[in-house]
Formats: sequence, structure tokens, C-alpha cells
Amino acid sequence: MKYPPTDNREIDIDDGPHEPSDKVLIMTHGLPRSGKSTWAREQGTPVVCPDAIRLAKTGLRWFGPIEHEVWATARTMVRALFLAGHKSVILDSTTGTRQQRDMFLPSQDVPWRRYLKVVPTTRGTCILRALSGPYPELVEVINFMADNWEPVQPEEEVIITNWGGNLGKFLDFMKP
Repeated sequence: MKYPPTDNREIDIDDGPHEPSDKVLIMTHGLPRSGKSTWAREQGTPVVCPDAIRLAKTGLRWFGPIEHEVWATARTMVRALFLAGHKSVILDSTTGTRQQRDMFLPSQDVPWRRYLKVVPTTRGTCILRALSGPYPELVEVINFMADNWEPVQPEEEVIITNWGGNLGKFLDFMKP
């Protein structure tokens, strides 16, 4: 089993940018129904959510033929929010694969630091939430994503942080 996410690098628990001019992209990192969106909404920071983009464009929770457009729009929204002067932006997505994380590499003209907000909810809990909520069809998606989860690699230059949570619990969860 590849999920829960594991990482053996030192964890940086900074609460924000290293320099006042730094832009910070906080990417949520967890399975569907793990609590990523709930956390993101509570932060008072602009949120970019590919699920919301997809819903706005199609009225559907999933529509494969426009996925490239959904993700291009999300990337553009992140850049636009930084260009508008925001110092931090949250990407509300699973970011469970390298490909998802690499779509949000910093730009040369609009540089930013990438952080992960790990939401360490287990597969079982996410499945129970899906079954007890309005979207039981997410069980298949949760299992697919958990089975295909890709740990963050050191060369990705993503800073893993718990953003104000209990570091001890976070580190215990991150153990394989």
C-alpha cells in the first residue's frame, strides 16, 4: 500500500515565507474526503480548487475530456493571484502524484515556494466519509488514488510542513 503519504526528509515547520517578498503556494496533500477543503477554507487565504473549476465549467464533478483545461485554468489562477499581490495561495487538490505536483512548479517571472499541507486521514476513514455522504461513488476514486500514491521525492523541492499542527502526531503518521 502506497498511502498514507510517507517522506523521510527533515520536516520544515515554518509558518510562512522565508522573506517578506516570498510567495508561498500551499498544496494540500491527502485523499478525497480527508478534510483538505475544510482546512483550506478556514485559512483566510485565496484557494484554487480544480474540482470547483470543473464544476463551474461543466456542472459535473468529473469530466475527463476537459481535464487538461481544468488544470491549465488552476495553474493560471495561481499565477494570477500572485500577480494580483497575494503572498500566499492554497491549491486544494490531492497532489498525490508527482505529475500533479509538477504542474505547479514556480515560474521564472512569478517565483514561489511550494509547501505541502499534509492531511493524514487514512483510506478507511475517507471511504467511510464517502459512504456516509452524498458522494459514495468516491470510494472507487479513493482506492485508485491510494493505490497510485507517489511519495514526494527530495529533488521535487517541496517543503513538507504541518502548518501549525502537532508535529509529534504528524511525524508518527509519516512513518512507513
